[in-house]
Amino acid sequence: MSGLRTLFKRFQSECETSDQNDDPGLRSEYYKSMHGAAFNAVLDLFSSSEYEVISESRERGEITVRKNGTPRLFIVATVITVRPLETAVDFKVSADKGKIFGTYTVLKAQIRHYYQTLGSQLTKVK
Repeated sequence: MSGLRTLFKRFQSECETSDQNDDPGLRSEYYKSMHGAAFNAVLDLFSSSEYEVISESRERGEITVRKNGTPRLFIVATVITVRPLETAVDFKVSADKGKIFGTYTVLKAQIRHYYQTLGSQLTKVK
């Protein structure tokens, strides 16, 4: 039964991180940082020409982005202050079009890339 679930998951067109995600690679990551510094670091992820920042709200800690090119993605990044010097970052990535072999692995790889880039700029808590 789990093999069938894995097969169907491969064809999902969105991927999201959370604290209690079944997949350890898609759990929220925490950084030793003030909200403003973490928000700016996440915003810097999307500074290249292939990204278009649609909206950003520092008060809510939310950034919405469209990634042009291949694959074409819609990204929502959320930056939440947990404690005075601890900030959580979550991503929700969805694809405009599916692929024959599934898009979930591409979306997951994109999220892991964002976390690796943030990890080189900010200090992880856990």
